[in-house]
Amino acid sequence: MERASSLRRKAMARQHKGEVMIAGEQLRLRLHDGKLIKDRRYHLRTYPNCFVAQELIDWLVSHKEAPDRATAVCLMQHLMDHDIIHHVCDKRSVLKDAKLLYRFRKDDGTFPFNTEVKIFMRGQQLFEHLIGDKDSILQLRVEHGVAYQRSFPGCQLIDWLLQNMEAESRRQALDLCRILQEHGIIQHVAKKYDFFDSGLLYQFCINFRRRRHLSELLSESEDVVILTQEDNHLESPFVLHKSHPQEGSSDFQSGKYLKQVTSGRRGSLNSSQLHSAGFPPFVQLNSTSVICNPKSVLRRSYTCEELLAPGAPFMKKVLTVIGDDLAWGFVVRGMAPCYVQAVDPGSPAAAAGVKVRQFLCQVNGQCVLYLDYRTVSRLVMTGPRTVVLEVMEPLE
Repeated sequence: MERASSLRRKAMARQHKGEVMIAGEQLRLRLHDGKLIKDRRYHLRTYPNCFVAQELIDWLVSHKEAPDRATAVCLMQHLMDHDIIHHVCDKRSVLKDAKLLYRFRKDDGTFPFNTEVKIFMRGQQLFEHLIGDKDSILQLRVEHGVAYQRSFPGCQLIDWLLQNMEAESRRQALDLCRILQEHGIIQHVAKKYDFFDSGLLYQFCINFRRRRHLSELLSESEDVVILTQEDNHLESPFVLHKSHPQEGSSDFQSGKYLKQVTSGRRGSLNSSQLHSAGFPPFVQLNSTSVICNPKSVLRRSYTCEELLAPGAPFMKKVLTVIGDDLAWGFVVRGMAPCYVQAVDPGSPAAAAGVKVRQFLCQVNGQCVLYLDYRTVSRLVMTGPRTVVLEVMEPLE
């Protein structure tokens, strides 16, 4: 069970990385069309195919890709953290809303085409080929009373791979499909089984053709697949139609709650405790309710500059949190800096000394002071089980 959960977390993290790559590439092409990416001269040197951060932030806000400049910076920092963009001289790891030059790694040949990226591109190529087939195996099919758009039996996909010379043998085709599943590209429609050469139904997890809104990069949950209105269109390969209510078939329902609290449903943090901490009553992940942002526990908000100012009333601490089978047991909030909003009293976080209202400075040696809570949460959830936190605690 623990191994299956670990594999699923890795697949979800890889799937999110794939979504970031698609969104980044779509943005790059739009910026080229809009002439924001071009050769620029600075200090007697010409930098090809780059953009000015301040101009890009203006563009994101004016094109409603971000509601404000702070969110736009967080979006671009997210692309930077995923090696989509970088400073032209690689002198800055943090994107600034200033007249500084940055560039897409695809425009200067520095994009890391590692094994994960190559597998993702192979999955995209197969998706496009399957969608383009006149008699595509991607069809509306029913399993256990639930209809799934553009799904396919595992054995038919293997047949198709062999017929189209995408694999040399049935064993090689099966290995390819299992690699695609491990990397979050295909999945069993109910997420119950690994890939088998059988009549079990599978789907692509990613709609490669859908135009991404950049705000999705910060709002996506890694616990559930969240459908947008575009995904719910009948032409989407991911729309799900229920013939009747089915227990446990909530994989495509909307819902959002941070994994640190809900995973495993640790009993020591009950509904009344969550509500008193500023959260709505406890909601299961398969609920159709949408969780609202909780009220901040901070007595007042702080800027990063205030935290770092000499003589500021804060004390730095280094805490080591060793996650158990139910994750770590704390929730972070805040756009930058982010802070601890809630701690499960019986969790590894509480045992390590994590407390409400602590500000996060570093996660496993990486500075997170200028990152939003979604990015920090993702760093924790996709990293090792042992998390080393550097926090700043208010002096009472």
